[in-house]
Amino acid sequence: MSKVSIGFFDDHPILLEGLVNIFSRFNDFAIVERGASAADAVRAAMTRQLDVIVLDLAMPGDVFDAIATICLERPDTKTIAFTASVGVDTAVRALDAGASGYVIKGSTAEELYSAIHAVLRGETFITQSFATKVISALRDATLRRAAAQAIRLSIREEQIVRLLLRGKTNKEIATRLQISEKTVKHYMSILMQKLSARNRIEVVLAAQRLNPDFGISPEMRRN
Repeated sequence: MSKVSIGFFDDHPILLEGLVNIFSRFNDFAIVERGASAADAVRAAMTRQLDVIVLDLAMPGDVFDAIATICLERPDTKTIAFTASVGVDTAVRALDAGASGYVIKGSTAEELYSAIHAVLRGETFITQSFATKVISALRDATLRRAAAQAIRLSIREEQIVRLLLRGKTNKEIATRLQISEKTVKHYMSILMQKLSARNRIEVVLAAQRLNPDFGISPEMRRN
């Protein structure tokens, strides 16, 4: 039976050494790579035939981009985020990037061992104490993406929303866009219908849920 080739990447030398020492004792693993940055992980994935890469999310470099690159260029290599972060948004981002596992530092070696074998079977592994929150967040993210695909704002509608976010009145929006105030009111009616909103504030909030790139300005918060 061939051994599982694995690489560990963490910028904390003592932790990295500990992981290597622990997993070197398992007969089914061959530790063939180690490093301390996102670039190290990508380089190893591109030059070696690794079955699994375990990497810390807080290393130097863009680790999320590294995960996405590895998944795209080396689809047979599974990635596991091994991190101290218990932020649900961070977990969702890592899994969306393509990570097959998310294991919290503080877990036992046996749990990380189980995670490695789970992702090799094609499963997604999340630390048990954290899994319910992450699964719920992933479900919500999926629903938001589905809503965004179902509702499309025109360029003019987006322009109006962005000006609403800056606290502009209908008259000010009309002047800025060089259209009539009546036309602005017409677009507002369309936006409220599209976004199931009853007023300007609800239009803004619904637009934000649709597109997180929209941000509420201090002026809008005061209105």
